[in-house]
Amino acid sequence: MTSDREWIAALIAVQEGRFPVPLLTDAEIRSLLASRPRIAMVGVSDNPGRPVFGVMEALVGLGYDVVPVNPGPSTVQGRTCYPTVVEAVRATGSIQLVDVFRRPEFCEEHARDAVAAGARWLWLQLGIASEPAGRIAHEAGLGVVMDRCTLIEHRRLIGRDGSR
Repeated sequence: MTSDREWIAALIAVQEGRFPVPLLTDAEIRSLLASRPRIAMVGVSDNPGRPVFGVMEALVGLGYDVVPVNPGPSTVQGRTCYPTVVEAVRATGSIQLVDVFRRPEFCEEHARDAVAAGARWLWLQLGIASEPAGRIAHEAGLGVVMDRCTLIEHRRLIGRDGSR
């Protein structure tokens, strides 16, 4: 389990550009998001008060194909929810980006799932960094993003409506 101290140290390393795993640059993130990858959103919630709910809703509204992943709810925002990324791929087809809204101690499992599912990128949401998850993904050839929000980065790098 990741201690709060390890979590904070990892976040600081990401923000200072000294994280031990290569992370995508702004240009690479812009290219990734502009390619409109199919997204498995891990840790979704059917609670409109949770940030993940609004991010999923907005990304779908921007034209992204988002597949919800969480073993709890059967549907989220009218979409079938799958317990794992691997099961989502089996049921619906390939996923390029695994976007994780979970605490760092769960991210290793999701990195392994992303690799097993054949994803191309692992994205840990704003406030989340995990060196073990980053290593798993990077060593399997996936691009890695940490401590960033897909929606915020879309708006910053692509534009609010995708026009940039």
